[in-house]
Amino acid sequence: MNRRRFLGMSCAGAASALVGCDLDFRAGMFNACHAQLPNALAQSALVRGAWQGLDARNVWDVHCHVFGNGDSGSGLWLNPATERIWQPQQYLQRLFYLNAGCVHDSPGKVDASVVDRLRNQCEALPDGVHLLLFAFDWARDEAGRPLKERSTFYVPDAYAADLHARFSERFEWAASIHPDAADALDRLDAAAAMGARAIKWLPSAQNIDPASSRCDRFYRKLTKSRLPLITHAGDERAVRGHAEDLGNPLLLRRALDAGVRVVIAHCASLGVGRDLDRGASGPAVPNFDLFTRLMDTPAYRTNLYADISAITQGNRMEVVATLLAREDWHPRLLNGSDYPLPGILPLISLDALAGRGLLDAGAIAPLREIREHNALLFDMVLKRSLQSNGARFSRSVFETRPFFVATA
Repeated sequence: MNRRRFLGMSCAGAASALVGCDLDFRAGMFNACHAQLPNALAQSALVRGAWQGLDARNVWDVHCHVFGNGDSGSGLWLNPATERIWQPQQYLQRLFYLNAGCVHDSPGKVDASVVDRLRNQCEALPDGVHLLLFAFDWARDEAGRPLKERSTFYVPDAYAADLHARFSERFEWAASIHPDAADALDRLDAAAAMGARAIKWLPSAQNIDPASSRCDRFYRKLTKSRLPLITHAGDERAVRGHAEDLGNPLLLRRALDAGVRVVIAHCASLGVGRDLDRGASGPAVPNFDLFTRLMDTPAYRTNLYADISAITQGNRMEVVATLLAREDWHPRLLNGSDYPLPGILPLISLDALAGRGLLDAGAIAPLREIREHNALLFDMVLKRSLQSNGARFSRSVFETRPFFVATA
């Protein structure tokens, strides 16, 4: 059985592996991965309208993943389990991600293909637009030792930093430093010296407890450096996890109280968490409600932010109308794509968004065509097209550069 037929026969498993059961196959399963955007589409009213009123020099995609299997000697790593057909969830995830990134899955080309595809897509973006590329540390135990068998992938800080150095006209970079690593503080100093714009965590995947006292030294240095912490909150479906309760938004109070500038990825828009403000056995409530509580806390209005990456996915779009309506939050919302996820066709249902009144039905066909050429542009145009009762995301949500450079 060839790989494409296997994947086609395993939709149920893929749904469980990726996002539960919220996939939409009406637009197909595989991204066609066309290259250059047709001129008629590039000059369409939908695309031109998405950039209207924006200063492209200030438009940074604040949530962009790079990955690979290390075939270029880069130090990149993918868990071997993702290549084992008898471990179907991880195997299927890998195939979806490779297709979403339009990667050539052949020896010696995976690492380079990821970067080549990103650069190709940037050609369709106005001059000045940048991508914030994430490094990604190992999962670690409490002593700071790497847990490779419990990690899904690894992207060294040096790799992300090198991409920025080589392609600084388009790429910025964020380090990923586990606070329990023995050299965490030294690595933080090194990252700042090499021009890192942020630190990236995914607590449930990396086995990080943001509320642990072991983080205090890290938070103190992070506050001094003014580097923001971009951290996942809410449930995690895309990367193999350790404990979902590590994604509870309320665990971030420790970092916030220490003065860290915190960016909550995805607005904690998935799953439920314990209301820890009512004790360790507090009732389970939607993580987005806990996120809302933090955003509305007066003491956090100067250092709590959130990115809107992945909010259009089928399992997260419940929060879109609220985010559009909360115009008081818009100065603290930052746009990110969560690339390569927008390139996974079943994850985002344009029909469902239109059915909720969040997207004009006339935008569906051109958006589908854009996605087959350029997942980054697709994500941008889609979010610029969202509306609810006349409310749209403010210009500041997309002009994110000042957040990173104002205090640099």
